[in-house]
Amino acid sequence: MPLVSIITPSYNQSAYLEQTIQSVLGQQHVPLEYIVVDGGSTDGSLEIIQRYADRLAWWVSERDAGQADAINKGLGRASGEIVAWLNSDDLYLPEAVAQAVAALQNNPQAGLVFGDAITIDAEGRRLNRLSFGDWGLRELMGFRIICQPAVFMRRSTLEQAGLLDPSYHFLLDHHLWIRIASLTPVVHVPEVWAAARHHPGAKNVAQAAGFGEEAFRILAWMETQPALALRLAANRRRIEAGAHRLNARYLLDGGMPGPALRAYTRALVRSPRFALGHAHRMLYALVSLVGGKSLAHRFYRAKYASKESRKGGIQE
Repeated sequence: MPLVSIITPSYNQSAYLEQTIQSVLGQQHVPLEYIVVDGGSTDGSLEIIQRYADRLAWWVSERDAGQADAINKGLGRASGEIVAWLNSDDLYLPEAVAQAVAALQNNPQAGLVFGDAITIDAEGRRLNRLSFGDWGLRELMGFRIICQPAVFMRRSTLEQAGLLDPSYHFLLDHHLWIRIASLTPVVHVPEVWAAARHHPGAKNVAQAAGFGEEAFRILAWMETQPALALRLAANRRRIEAGAHRLNARYLLDGGMPGPALRAYTRALVRSPRFALGHAHRMLYALVSLVGGKSLAHRFYRAKYASKESRKGGIQE
């Protein structure tokens, strides 16, 4: 059984950090190396880390240059054949790591595997399920977003693709997934591996506009990559629609329905069929503007709780 290295970057997330640590250390049936890289927290996180220090392969608490820098620091210490990172407000579900290892062993050509996930609120209550498909480079270039805590990579593939680019702060993971998918197949496993926490301090809520900005930056970057430029030219309108659709999604999550609708309009102009994959979100944005957030929230939860019950998940 190969060794798995898990890195948790942490900064002032003491409300959630211990649950994250326990979800990693509670993984069974797989040899595990756990590394925690804290950015110099001042909220009690250090005391939490010290309680588990004897079960960590390495940990540090010092100022860093941001999330990517912290993760890269941990990856530089990792010795596992399989690597992943789990942010300090997210959780692994039981047996997630063992299932990911099995998926990589069953798909020796794959450099990355990813599962499904659930979202939870600040108190840990389940919100919905994020179900993905058999997505590869084409879908990732079109800004189909997979759930980062449900992703596991071969270290050899990561070394070939390169570490995270520290200049990205929002789509740092997606930028890496595209680089990996341009080198090796990626494989989806329709099992729930992780819980992604949504709370007011999360980046997708507090700094929603940054995701769209980095999507367009990735779009410009793809034009400079020989392995991606031809694919981009052949599918430009759909890929551009994906960037606008992603921008709209995060603006909506950030409580900005007006700008979200404008971004959805730009996506519709470029690729109506692809943009309409978010028709439910467009309706949510419209209802938010017309009837207020409370009515929109009731509409969304009623409609998509029913959908989740029928189909086993909400498509991202």
